[in-house]
Amino acid sequence: MIPKFMANETNDLIDNLFEKKKPIHSEHNPQQIIRKSPKAKYQIFDESEFTRGREVLGDLIVHGMIASGGTDIDWLIEHNGSFIILEFKGFHNDKINIAKGQMIAYEKLYEKLNQSTKCYLYVVGCDGIDFSNPDSTIWVFEMNQWNSGAIPKNTSDIYGNDLGMQNKFIVYREYMEEISVEKLRGIVDFHWKEFERIM
Repeated sequence: MIPKFMANETNDLIDNLFEKKKPIHSEHNPQQIIRKSPKAKYQIFDESEFTRGREVLGDLIVHGMIASGGTDIDWLIEHNGSFIILEFKGFHNDKINIAKGQMIAYEKLYEKLNQSTKCYLYVVGCDGIDFSNPDSTIWVFEMNQWNSGAIPKNTSDIYGNDLGMQNKFIVYREYMEEISVEKLRGIVDFHWKEFERIM
């Protein structure tokens, strides 16, 4: 069994994922020793080119077109024909927002990939986080929990902070499993090894 577990928000998350040489500090206990992960396996050598590559797509959709919107997949891992997909979302008031269209696409992708191979899809909720600290806390759920109804499919805020229906799903921190960055790395490596045994 699998372990339980917006534009500005996306930019903040990208900055956190790829930020370099930022001092790590703890809000809770200044005496606490902060562990540091080994050196990142991959590094962005030209950050301005990376940023430009993401921004250039913004000019593709223009006024006068019928189509609008769009999103991306944050991390797709393929190994021996099987897949791990991770979608990172920033918390705002202890909840994450997932566009309905994005979630429908993930549901279909997950279903189709699992018909012919193996696929795990994790949604990861983050506060301002330094992923280089293996003890940093994140919150996760896997798509099978979404499909089984273990994660409520709310389209309006159950606490009354939103008015009416939204074109998004709202997932509350309390329904996600709290784990460390190190544990998430372990989950990814566990599936990688599982994909090797399938061959």
